[in-house]
Amino acid sequence: MSVTAIVRKPFVYKQYNVTLTLILINFFIFLVTVALRPALAQPLALNPLAVVEHNQWWQVFTYMFVHGNFSHILFNMLALFFFGTQLEYRLGSSEFLLFYLLTGMLAGLFSLGLYWFTGAHMVFLVGASGAVYATLLAFATFFPNARIFLFGILPIPAPVLVVGFTFIELFSQISGGRGNIAHMTHLAGFAIAFLYLVVRMGVNPVKVFMGYR
Repeated sequence: MSVTAIVRKPFVYKQYNVTLTLILINFFIFLVTVALRPALAQPLALNPLAVVEHNQWWQVFTYMFVHGNFSHILFNMLALFFFGTQLEYRLGSSEFLLFYLLTGMLAGLFSLGLYWFTGAHMVFLVGASGAVYATLLAFATFFPNARIFLFGILPIPAPVLVVGFTFIELFSQISGGRGNIAHMTHLAGFAIAFLYLVVRMGVNPVKVFMGYR
């Protein structure tokens, strides 16, 4: 069996509500780290110094389940619900779970390297945004004709929304706008999702976006 065949070997298609489970886990950890044991947030967040010098490597995984405030988790989980449920139905629960966790973890690793080599050693990265942005790209790839109602009013084609978010994140990163938002983590989510779709699924989002109607 070739390497390509191994990499692209599909899971048995099953549905077991991974998206809802992920949302519940996120809200549970939010409740614990905000209301019950706030001190737990720090060892779960991604801090470059803790990871590199104190070998707390679990943080490249756990950071995506920690959120700073209610609006942070609310918007991330709403996006995961709307895009993730449909993507899970399209790919199957096992494939979606692998996609979500892998893209989120690799976005964390990318952010870790970026922060470490730019000297931002005391950053604490939290949030599911890297994995959620990856989910948005995959959703737009498999449902390119879908319309997303921005602010509940303005219908925008999914591929256009992805491209628009990409430019917004790039501009925000370059200009230094929008406060503490981890723009490069968002962009990493897009980039890693793109590679996953090409390598694992054999689907090129660029070709899909160029051909959408």
